[in-house]
Amino acid sequence: MEFSKKTRQLALQKMQDRTLDLLVIGGGITGAGVALQAAASGLDTALIEMQDFAEGTSSRSTKLVHGGLRYLKQFDVEVVADTVSERAVVQRVAPHIPKPDPMLLPVYDEPGSTFSLFRLKVAMDLYDLLANVTNTPFANKVLSKEEVLKRAPNLKEEGLLGGGVYLDFRNNDARLVIENIKRANHDGALIANHVKAEAFLYDDNHKVVGVVARDLLTDETIEIRARLVINTTGPWSDEVRNLSEGQPVHQMRPTKGVHLVVDQSRLQVPQPVYFDTGLGDGRMIFVLPREGKTYFGTTDTDYKGDLANPQVTQEDVDYLLSIVNNRFPEAKLTLSDIESGWVGLRPLIAGNSASDYNGGNSGKISDDSFNGLIDMVKGYLSDERTREEVENAVTHLEASTSEKTLDPSAVSRGSNLERDENGLVTLAGGKITDYRKMAEGAMQLILSILKEEFGRNFKLINSKTYPVSGGELNSSNIDQEIEAYSQLGVANGLSFEDANYLTNLYGSNAPKVYALARLVDVAEGLTLAQTLSLHYAMRYEMALSPVDFFLRRTNYMLFKREEVDALMDPVLNEMSTYYDWSADEKVAAKEKLEQVLSENDLRHLKQ
Repeated sequence: MEFSKKTRQLALQKMQDRTLDLLVIGGGITGAGVALQAAASGLDTALIEMQDFAEGTSSRSTKLVHGGLRYLKQFDVEVVADTVSERAVVQRVAPHIPKPDPMLLPVYDEPGSTFSLFRLKVAMDLYDLLANVTNTPFANKVLSKEEVLKRAPNLKEEGLLGGGVYLDFRNNDARLVIENIKRANHDGALIANHVKAEAFLYDDNHKVVGVVARDLLTDETIEIRARLVINTTGPWSDEVRNLSEGQPVHQMRPTKGVHLVVDQSRLQVPQPVYFDTGLGDGRMIFVLPREGKTYFGTTDTDYKGDLANPQVTQEDVDYLLSIVNNRFPEAKLTLSDIESGWVGLRPLIAGNSASDYNGGNSGKISDDSFNGLIDMVKGYLSDERTREEVENAVTHLEASTSEKTLDPSAVSRGSNLERDENGLVTLAGGKITDYRKMAEGAMQLILSILKEEFGRNFKLINSKTYPVSGGELNSSNIDQEIEAYSQLGVANGLSFEDANYLTNLYGSNAPKVYALARLVDVAEGLTLAQTLSLHYAMRYEMALSPVDFFLRRTNYMLFKREEVDALMDPVLNEMSTYYDWSADEKVAAKEKLEQVLSENDLRHLKQ
C-alpha cells in the first residue's frame, strides 16, 4: 500500500466524511504506537501531525533502546524491569531496527562518582536478572583498569579503577516512528503530516467530539469529528489541552538534550562508552560510534523556550567538549570538529515521581531496602543466596518518593494517562523504549470508553507480537534474513554493501525498495541505491521535502554529512520532478534545506 502525498490528500478528505472512533493528535513515537494498535484492532482511526512524523522529539533522542542501567544509579528498579522487558518486545516487533551493542562503563576514583566498582557490579547483576541475560553471551562483565584500556585505549588513565560491560541496543528513532506509522496506514488508519489542531469541536454537553485543524501545506481549515480524541504531542501536551477553555494545565516539564557528531578519525571508540561527567553534577555522558562517526551527549537542562525550535548553544557545546576532552585527553576536540548536532526535548512530567500511566510509583528505594538488597546480592555473588531470593528482594523493595525535588537529570521518565472533564484523553511523558506499553495502556482506556459510552466493541490486538512495517523478520534469525534480502538487492543491480545498508534500513520492506529498480531511472547525481531510497521515501513513507529524506527517512544529515552537499541538488531535482513543483516551490524547498543544514552544522556558533 502506498503512503504518499496522494494518500495524504485522500486521507484528509476521508477524515471529513465520517465520524471516527479515534483521532490521534501527534505523530511522534507515542502517537504512532497508539495509531498502530488502534488501526490493527479495527477502530476507524486517524492521525494528524503538525510537522513531519518524529520531527518534534522522537528523531532527537540518544538513539538507543535503553535497558535503563542508568536508572539503577537511583535503584529505580521498577523502571528498569519494565524497560528491559519492553526492549525485548521492540526487538521482536521491529527486529531490523534495534541492534545489540554492549556498553562500556569505566569507573573513576573521583568525588561524586555514580558507581563504585562494587555498586556497578550490583547494578549490572540486577540488570542482567531483570533482562534475563544472566549466563548468556550478553551477561555483564566486570573489567580491570587494564581490560578497560584494552577496549578503549584512548580513555583517560588517571583515576581509572576499572569498569564493566553490559548489554544495550542502538536504535534508529525516526525509523521506528515511521515504521509504526506505515503499519497503521496499512491497517486502514487515515494519516497526514503537516496538519495542525487549532481548536476543539464540542457537543451540547461540552464534550470534545473532534478538532478544527489547518492543513499547513494548503492553509485550508478542516473539521475532523471523532468519538474520542487522544493528545500524544509530547512537549506540546499542555498546549493542546489548553486549546480548551477552563483552568490552564501546566503538567509538562521539558528538558533539553544535546548531541554532537564528529568524524571517527577525531575520536575513535570501538564500542559505546558511558561515564560520569567528572564534574560531580550527577550526570552521565554517552560516547557512541555510528556509521564512521562518533557522537556524544547528552545535556539535561530545564527548557522554557520555543518548543519547535530549541537550539544548541555555546554553553551546551562547551559543556560536552570539556567532558569528552577530559575523558579522552588526546582528542582535543574543538567546535570546528563538530560536523552535526541535534537538540531534543524530553517530555518529562513535573512532579510525578516516575509514576507510570497506571499511577504506580517507582521512586528511589529507601536506605533500609537498599542495604538489604546489597546484602542479598553479596550473598548471591558468594553462592550463599539463590537467584530466586534476589528476585524476591527486588520485587519487595520499599520505595520513597523523594524524586519530586530532584534535578532534571534525576527525574525518572514516567508517563501519565488522563482524561479531562471535556473527554480529551492525554498520554504524555515516558521513554521511547516504553512506547508500545504506553500505547497499550491508553488503548485499554479507549476501548472501555468506546464500549461504555458509545456501544462500540473492539478486541485489542496482542501488540507484543504484532510487527511494525518492515518487521516481518524472524528476530532469532535476523542476520541470515538480512543476508538473504541483501542478496535480492544484489540481483537487482546493487552492490552488496549498498543492498545490506538498505536492507538494514527497511527490513522486510526491502523487496519493495528493490522493485523500484524496474520502475525508475537512476537519477542524475545519485547512485542506484540513493535513487531507490529517495523514491521509496516519496511513494511509501510520505517524505514531502528534502529535509524529510535527509534527516528522518535516512541518516544522511547526521552521520553522512560530508555527502549531503553533493546530493542536495540531485535530490531537489528528483523531488521537484516527481512532485511537479513550481519554480517557487523548489526554491522554498531548497531554502528550508539550507536553513536546517545551517542549524545541523552549528553555523550560528561557528561564524
